Amino acid sequence: MSEPAPAIRPARTEDAAQIARVYIESWHDTYPGVVPSALLCAMTPKGQEARWQAAIRARGREAVFVAEDQLHGVIGMTSFGPSRDGGLGFDGEIYTLYVDPAFFGHGVGRALIAGAFKELRRRGFSSCLIWAHAKNPARFFYERMGGRLIAERTTRLMGEPAPEAGFGWRRLAVAERSTAR
Repeated sequence: MSEPAPAIRPARTEDAAQIARVYIESWHDTYPGVVPSALLCAMTPKGQEARWQAAIRARGREAVFVAEDQLHGVIGMTSFGPSRDGGLGFDGEIYTLYVDPAFFGHGVGRALIAGAFKELRRRGFSSCLIWAHAKNPARFFYERMGGRLIAERTTRLMGEPAPEAGFGWRRLAVAERSTAR
């Protein structure tokens, strides 16, 4: 029996503390030894809550959605909007996508991408780009969802080089689940 998909909905300001928790826990689970430890240590619940409250309140170019489970509350989050990298030929971009590590493998990430794509289509976008740290295992998830590696770049995090891989979808559609194991 498969688990029910989480509800995907626009974030409300009262979700900001749970979004901050998911964001911080995801970074702490994924990036030790990958990004500067000072960056991980600098992430505070209060600071992240303020960041996400501001993004939710702005209701501007960046939309914030959450994945919500009836028993556990917010278990994932995504933010998205117009592409910030116009030279690559994608009009939309998912800026962030994080899932509570306790819910990895439960379809939360898939549901968040599908929800973001649906909202991007509603807003008139036709394609999407996601940048991921090159050492983030999520890069393989994006490929399973139908994203194609379209670019690589190096940015900086706290002065340290951070290699990134860009995954693109020419159509706003998530790849069908494979039945092969």
